[in-house]
Order: sequence, then structure tokens, then C-alpha cells
Amino acid sequence: MTAMTPAPTRTRPDLSYLLDHTSHVLRSQMAAALAEIGLTARMHCVLVHALEEERTQNQLAEIGDMDKTTMVVTVDALETAGLAERRPSSTDRRARVIAVTEEGARTAERSQEIVDRVHEEALAAFPPGDRETFLRLLTHLAEGHLSAPAPSPAGARRARQRG
Repeated sequence: MTAMTPAPTRTRPDLSYLLDHTSHVLRSQMAAALAEIGLTARMHCVLVHALEEERTQNQLAEIGDMDKTTMVVTVDALETAGLAERRPSSTDRRARVIAVTEEGARTAERSQEIVDRVHEEALAAFPPGDRETFLRLLTHLAEGHLSAPAPSPAGARRARQRG
């Protein structure tokens, strides 16, 4: 018989779990809410950022932290739905940009309202005075100590860029 080594005693909350779990639940709630209007979070991201200024598919993929294949599938879905289309760039005839249709712009407005509502519902878990503090501290982490992943020989997946 071998002696069992006792598990280490946790002295602090598990920050990784807390961030991962709440992020997962928020993403699932967002996916369910956006699905009501036939969008995914990626589709929403592309529409909103393509409306801001003329952007190529590669630029939008970078903003949305999507690989090329995922981006192609997302834009294909937007085109099929009549929400966006690929067009030649007005500034670089070699480049193609993602242009949002009028229907796509209306859908982006609705999807942004949904995103804002889901975020507001999540923040409603806090007393009003704590909401701003939470957002300020989380922003401080995202823009400071946790702004970039540590170098990894396996090539860690990069985090979605704020935009």
C-alpha cells in the first residue's frame, strides 16, 4: 500500500477558473441571444467592424481573432444571408474588402443592442457602485499584466483584440 499525497491547500480563489467559467457562460448566453436573429458572435463582429471603416477580410479576421478558414466561412454566411459582400477596395485595387449591405447595417444595429443587453444583464449581478470598479479593474488587467500571452514554444492561441 502506498501513502496518498495530500492535495495542496488552496489559499486564494482560482482566478483561471473564475475567468474561464464566466467567459464561457457569457459566450453561451451571447450565442443564444444572437441566434434569435440568425447571427453568430463572429458574424456580429465582422458586421460591426466592417461598418466602422473599409477593412479587408484579413484585417477583420485579425480583429475577431479568426483564422483564415473561419473568416471565409463567416463571410460566406454573411453573403448568403444578404448582410455583406466582398468588393474591391476603393484604395487598393488588389485588395478586397467586406462591405455591409443596408440589411446588414440594420442587422448590425439590432445585434449590437443584443450584445449590449447581454453585457448589461451580466453586470446587473453587481451592486451599481461595483460595476464601474469591476470594469475598471478588468480593463486594467486586459490592457496591462494580461495584455499579451507569455511566449510559448507550442504557439499559444492569441487573444481576441479589443476593437
